[in-house]
Amino acid sequence: MRCLDTSFLIDLLKGLPAAAEKARAMDAVGERLSVPAPVLTEVLRGAYFKGGKELHETLELMASLDALVVDDEVAAEAGRMGAELLKRGNYVGTIDLLIAATAKLNRRILVTRDSSFYGIPDVAVETY
Repeated sequence: MRCLDTSFLIDLLKGLPAAAEKARAMDAVGERLSVPAPVLTEVLRGAYFKGGKELHETLELMASLDALVVDDEVAAEAGRMGAELLKRGNYVGTIDLLIAATAKLNRRILVTRDSSFYGIPDVAVETY
């Protein structure tokens, strides 16, 4: 199962061919897709700012996805992951840590083109 990152959703809403092709491939197998709650915040912030057609299209897309919540277990895992990465000399922002921990604990493959996720141990990442 897969969950979608902000980069993928924005690219899909913009109509980028690689994102559209990936979406068609996931749809063809009937996979139910999800989105970590912090991704909802990132995507909806831009949509509400733009308003109009962009907001409407974004809200429709978000309604078709299952939201994965951030709870105390996800927050603790994000903190643990962030500390481990810092010990290795790698900084990853809090929102990305929450997204990564959500994907990991829900056993989802994170669909993204954001390279900051590639170096996070035990997080399955798929690009497009």
